[in-house]
Amino acid sequence: MELNQLTIKNAKGGLKAKKFSSVELTKACLEQIKKHNRELNAFITITEEDALEQAKKADNLASQGQAWETKPLLGIPIALKDLFSTKGMKTTAASNVLKDYVPEYDATVVKKLKDAGAIILGKLNHDAWGHGASGENSDFGPTKNPWNKEYVPGGSSSGSAVSVASDMCIAATGTDTGGSSRQPASFCNIVGLKPTYGRVSRYGIISMASSLDSIGHITKTVEDSALFLNVTAGKDANDATTSSKPVPDYLKDLKKGIRGLKLGISRKDLENVDDEVKKPFLFAEKQLKDLGAEIIDINLKYSDYAIACYYIIQPSEVSSNLARYDGVRFGSVRQNFGEEAKRRIMLGTFTLSAGYYDAYYRKAMQVRTLIKQDFENAFKQVDAIISPVSPTLPWKLGEKINDPLKMYLSDILTVTANLAGIPGLSVPIGFSKGLPVGMQILGQQFSEAKLFQIGHAYEQTTEWHKMKPIL
Repeated sequence: MELNQLTIKNAKGGLKAKKFSSVELTKACLEQIKKHNRELNAFITITEEDALEQAKKADNLASQGQAWETKPLLGIPIALKDLFSTKGMKTTAASNVLKDYVPEYDATVVKKLKDAGAIILGKLNHDAWGHGASGENSDFGPTKNPWNKEYVPGGSSSGSAVSVASDMCIAATGTDTGGSSRQPASFCNIVGLKPTYGRVSRYGIISMASSLDSIGHITKTVEDSALFLNVTAGKDANDATTSSKPVPDYLKDLKKGIRGLKLGISRKDLENVDDEVKKPFLFAEKQLKDLGAEIIDINLKYSDYAIACYYIIQPSEVSSNLARYDGVRFGSVRQNFGEEAKRRIMLGTFTLSAGYYDAYYRKAMQVRTLIKQDFENAFKQVDAIISPVSPTLPWKLGEKINDPLKMYLSDILTVTANLAGIPGLSVPIGFSKGLPVGMQILGQQFSEAKLFQIGHAYEQTTEWHKMKPIL
């Protein structure tokens, strides 16, 4: 196995045992980027010199022997979605409006990752401002799915998923406002996490929709996802929405197994899922039963209204957040917004305007409360809920780009978690027509440890997560 193909856990073990250095590990990732980024378009900015300098410092620290206790990601090369502010490093939001913007500070998550010893390889492509489910709305060109370059990798965290799936980095950050970490992870056969709203700080992340944004990550295994969240989770004085609830060790109960756990399935929601996705999901259900879980049918009666509710609230918050980009204080002129950004600004401004606020926005917020209550009632019966991540397989590049409604409907199974503020974990469950399929595990607020427990148990009985695309 090449060094860049390692998981966080295995890379960390190799570094500690001095089987290789952080410089060697970082060079292996950079070499993979040089080979394949031109074709896949995962990175917007590559910081080779700085990454190698960081790696040298990590090796010096590691030689002292004690650093691992305080720096759990020491020497591990990762990459950042280009919505994360990075001091002295270009942060574009994948938009021409910010194509030359260089922040004066690090986002809280970036600071935590640096403090943990992670090596930053660069910034990743995505749908501009996080607006999209395909990776095609970037002003820097679409990202390609490494399993079939004629297909989309999902979005908006397209570059995050592609960089991890193609072993350009060991792990990557992502954001999830309506499925933007889970869906591309599903489309690229890797693991994606949307934490509980407020579990990870949003400070320094370029906002999309502030009441829906969750700061997650994309990894090669469930265990790596738990390792990563151990670093990024926690209260932040700079973000009033972060929770003061103590952060557990997410690795503690990882290997407990799932015998006796109750997992819920909303059969009604499966009616909207293509057979190519439904078959692997039903087989995964059987595997979870074989592991000792009890499957219980549940009724999420308001899920039919979720997509309409989401696409009222989200554009409303988008129009408010993007209003600051006026070309006066920073960034370029508003004419440089892409088509999708303009569409969401107009939709949101209309929804919030006099005479329409009560009819649309207030009503959507009331429905959001009902969706949240739906989940609260379901979690009185079950420990977690499982469903496919996407109702379809990845689609061809260009197939939906001129049909925004069809594109929005691809989020139908993921937006509910953001509306309710609950965590969701996407894990690989197979392939159809040579393209990956994922399952999401949803839990009640702050139940990430339980999701990791379920995801890890499933992952250990399958080989899907070990499969690599032929580049």
